[in-house]
Amino acid sequence: MAAISNSIAFLGPLGTYTHEAALFFAERLGIEDPDLVACASFDEVFDCVDRGRTAYGVVGKENSLEGPVTATLDNFAFRSGAVILGEKVVDIHHCLVLHPDAQRADITTVASHPQGLAQCRRFLNENLPGVATIAVASTAESARIAAADPSVAGIANALAAQLHGAKVARTDIEDHLGNQTSFALIGRPGSAPQLTGPRTKTSLALFLQVDRAGSLSMILSEFSYAGINLSMIQSRPTKQQLGDYMFFLEFFGNVNDPAVTTCLNCLRMKLREVKVLGCYPVE
Repeated sequence: MAAISNSIAFLGPLGTYTHEAALFFAERLGIEDPDLVACASFDEVFDCVDRGRTAYGVVGKENSLEGPVTATLDNFAFRSGAVILGEKVVDIHHCLVLHPDAQRADITTVASHPQGLAQCRRFLNENLPGVATIAVASTAESARIAAADPSVAGIANALAAQLHGAKVARTDIEDHLGNQTSFALIGRPGSAPQLTGPRTKTSLALFLQVDRAGSLSMILSEFSYAGINLSMIQSRPTKQQLGDYMFFLEFFGNVNDPAVTTCLNCLRMKLREVKVLGCYPVE
């Protein structure tokens, strides 16, 4: 069954930061009334795209505090044929959200996603000392729980509070300023370019022929010779045997640039596989 052209899968429920990124991509794509499909995991988002249930998907790539999203990397490397069509960096601003009639003194429990709790630990220790915390599936889910229970506070964004009927008691409660997450718009291979931007980024997955000394140095030297500055490098286990790794790399440049083409062709002669995950515009 062909995917509806305005359909976008994202990590639900409504009000997650992935939902926020999906709304951004819908606007950039010129989709006025997007069919947003909430998924329980990033694995499900990839499945929706790969199986044609949706035309697009939105997945988290990397957080400035927690690092790469490994579920996304593993899908790109081992499970999915989807490619990256665009990228959006979302500023992460956590809010303390409450039941509309609740006061701070009513709170006996704070609920949120584990990362939300971890990223607001200082605020909780200073403002809600001794209050129990519980982990839930998403920050948006914590807003839904808080909206229904005056004794529970959630840590979520303002969008989640609005959608689920909770009130925002405090804004910007995260411990670290500059907390950001990059999200990728994904689609099936061959999808026509839909977005434009001042710069182009390329994402790669590289698989070694054999694990031997100097393999990473050899890879990096090819980019150095071509004058390509890498913006990200991350190793992941191949899931074949202990100590067997592959690499993800990103850089600003287009696969059609002569220097990039030469670099990738040299790598293809030395590696088992050079998988281009996407060549896409960024802001």
